[in-house]
Amino acid sequence: MRYMMLIYTQETEVEKASPEEMAKVFAGHVTVQQETQRRGIFRAADPLKYTSTATTVRLKDGKTLVTDGPFAETKEQLAGYYILDCADLDEALEWAAKIPTGCGGATGCVEVRPIHEFPKGPQGEPILATGRG
Repeated sequence: MRYMMLIYTQETEVEKASPEEMAKVFAGHVTVQQETQRRGIFRAADPLKYTSTATTVRLKDGKTLVTDGPFAETKEQLAGYYILDCADLDEALEWAAKIPTGCGGATGCVEVRPIHEFPKGPQGEPILATGRG
């Protein structure tokens, strides 16, 4: 099953990190990516730009509302993600524990969520995407 690992950290603290601390975090991500690729479970991973670059889109009463900035102000911000194809939740949690989450005094966490798999049609297409669901 595919799992998304959502990485949260404190942007204000990360900004204070030294180049050495940033290099250590980067090396940790390289190690996780190389090892998951070697095991054949790596599907994707990317860092996200700071929340100051976010744009939030809402639909209200049939109108689209666009707002600069993140959806909500929080102590920890979404900083990146991994998608790994793990045998089960236990394996996903083992990998999540290896993902670096903070530097420069920042604390962080990794939220692990299974990715919903839609039923497949005869050609392997998701049934809901074809209108047959």
